[in-house]
Amino acid sequence: MINIKTTGTTMSPRSVRAASSIVLAFMASCALAAAASAQAPITLRDVLRAVNDSAEVRLARQAQIGAEADVLSADHAPLPVLSSKLSQIDLQNGLGAGDWLGRKRIDKSIGIDWTYERGDKRLHRTSAAKSLVAATAAEIQETQLQQMLAAQAAYFDWLAARERVQMAIAMEAASQESVNAAQTRLKAGDLSQQDASRIEIDAARVGVDKSTAQLDLARAVIALAQVTHRRDVAAFSAVPVEWPAVSDYPLPSVVADDSTNPLIAMRGDVKASRERVSAAMSALDGAYALQKVDPTWGISFDHYPGTSTRLIELRVQIPLTWGYRYQGEAARAQSDLKQAELTVERVLRDARTELARLHEEALAMERRTASFDKDIVPRASQVASQAEFAYKRGALSLTDLLDARRTLRTTQLDALAARADLAKARTALMLRTDPQRLLR
Repeated sequence: MINIKTTGTTMSPRSVRAASSIVLAFMASCALAAAASAQAPITLRDVLRAVNDSAEVRLARQAQIGAEADVLSADHAPLPVLSSKLSQIDLQNGLGAGDWLGRKRIDKSIGIDWTYERGDKRLHRTSAAKSLVAATAAEIQETQLQQMLAAQAAYFDWLAARERVQMAIAMEAASQESVNAAQTRLKAGDLSQQDASRIEIDAARVGVDKSTAQLDLARAVIALAQVTHRRDVAAFSAVPVEWPAVSDYPLPSVVADDSTNPLIAMRGDVKASRERVSAAMSALDGAYALQKVDPTWGISFDHYPGTSTRLIELRVQIPLTWGYRYQGEAARAQSDLKQAELTVERVLRDARTELARLHEEALAMERRTASFDKDIVPRASQVASQAEFAYKRGALSLTDLLDARRTLRTTQLDALAARADLAKARTALMLRTDPQRLLR
């Protein structure tokens, strides 16, 4: 139980409400922290593994299942056709006496027809279907990686938003202390009303920044909860932030112009595009195979009373390709093959560009973060401390003091953003080069 005790001072209703709000906010933050400590922390590995249950990955898996079904559809010969007929029905002289099946003068026939495929058509369409299965499997890999890239960005945005809120709370507390000190000096006649108002305005701006940071945190919580399928993400908002040590991993060597680079050749999008070229080549072979006509063989057993009850009919049907040799199918297959080859060219170009870009971004973000940590933030902190010291002794104007405070706040927030950008850049590069290191 928390008791608010006052001695010799009568608190106004507004002050009581404010104090109650502070107590309730403190108790809520303590409850959230306790709930978060009881739950397992959300790690980068958890976030990356959670994408396996995302809707996009499940859709990609269903596409693979459909492609595997297409292999079953392709890998079989044409089905035989069972036929039956009644013929030689004499309407002029009648059908004669007796039962319909045995004695009436009707030619009854039952037979079977089967198309014999030539030119390895079954082999070509099955090969094309199997290549499409391999392509969809590679697309699952690429979909998973794309989802991991989005998930790690949401994770680091969440970490940065949490730390930004905690920094804003600390800044607001420091600003409130300055307001209290200014009110004391104002009552003592040591500070003008204008300067006291300027300090209060600056504190109010800090409060607005805290509200904005809290809104950003709420958005980051929603985004991360959607990725991880966890409902306890908000409980970690008040827990101290622990950044994963992704900066400890060495940057991989990247040769952006080498198309044989295994970092490029093993990408899911590259493998999928190459498998689709194989499928298009098999489809082209199948289109050329259409020029070899497929005869349809048939045999039937006939029963005609009065003539014979055991008659055999043999037949063959051959398509006549007069004036057309499946030029349209062949031209279409050639166009599909050319499109698949151009797609490989484009995917390789984009892969090399992306790998080089990720490498350069990681290096640039590393230099930027190091500059903030080693130079900019320490100097801004030193300038702010010197300004506070000088202002207390009357050697510095309030304008310069407030400017030094704002510079420090902005610098700290910029340093936090640089740290988050560095974590995203390095993680994205590692996902493209050695994802298993992050998943282990």
